[in-house]
Amino acid sequence: MTSNLFSRRRAERFAQLLDEANGGRRHHVRSRADDHLAALVAVGRQLNADPPPVAVDPDFRTGLRAMLVAAAEREGVGVGATAPEAAPAAQRGMLGQRGTPGQRGAVGAAPRGPFLPAVTARRARARGAILLGVTAGAIAVSGISAASENAVPGDALYGMKRSTERAQLALASSDLSRGQLFLDFARTRLGEAAALRGDQLGFAAVLDDMDSDTRQGVRLLTTTAAQRSDPAGLESVNAFVTGQRRAVGDLLDGASRAERDRVRQSIALLDAIRKRSDALRAAIECELPAPAGSDALGPTPAACPGDR
Repeated sequence: MTSNLFSRRRAERFAQLLDEANGGRRHHVRSRADDHLAALVAVGRQLNADPPPVAVDPDFRTGLRAMLVAAAEREGVGVGATAPEAAPAAQRGMLGQRGTPGQRGAVGAAPRGPFLPAVTARRARARGAILLGVTAGAIAVSGISAASENAVPGDALYGMKRSTERAQLALASSDLSRGQLFLDFARTRLGEAAALRGDQLGFAAVLDDMDSDTRQGVRLLTTTAAQRSDPAGLESVNAFVTGQRRAVGDLLDGASRAERDRVRQSIALLDAIRKRSDALRAAIECELPAPAGSDALGPTPAACPGDR
């Protein structure tokens, strides 16, 4: 995941976006990664504007420091400080060879010598910005999220909680990972709904978000299963449906009539998902080709020949 997200181009673009978000010089370019990085940049801006009152765990601080030191050594941050001093000597050596037979390459390189310190400084700054970007992402996902994990709609830290979730999606390395995250978020929305019982509008809105996360997660997982002709990913869907349906059913106890009606919609969605998952598993096991059609829950498989 680290090599995928923090490749040099992606990390440098993240550093540029952070600079721009904090009032720095605008870079008149656009990267295909901008949409995915926007969530991380939003978290960075939010942290800068309203840092939450949370103490960082000492173990996390120690681990983060070790990670940054290792990354600094690997990226050569700090080495650039000595490069400008070494450059003039190298330049003098090349200039001293001017006109020597067979040294045209050295002669041609000599005039570029004075620019080497500036190039080195820019590279060092870029590497430093990359490390800052890595730090911001690590803190957003590992440290700051602890302060907002129990927030519900209406709480001051709820926006931070949702931004952290978007950052986790940006960090995910595959559709399978993103699908699992969406199902985790659906479980989180269920917990929020339990805390909002009695607030009809808030309760319904959170269940809407829960169902949306459920659909997105299921669609990613079922699509991956169909593309790979591998039913293993459907196990996660079925396990989610089993646990989630039981927990959603608990919301019916003591609920108002309007709340019960809304809860039953979510139960119906989970039942439809289980039916789709079973149909996809059967299609994969009887070696049908990947379905051409799809809907909100992912591929729509045909029935096996013996079931028609």
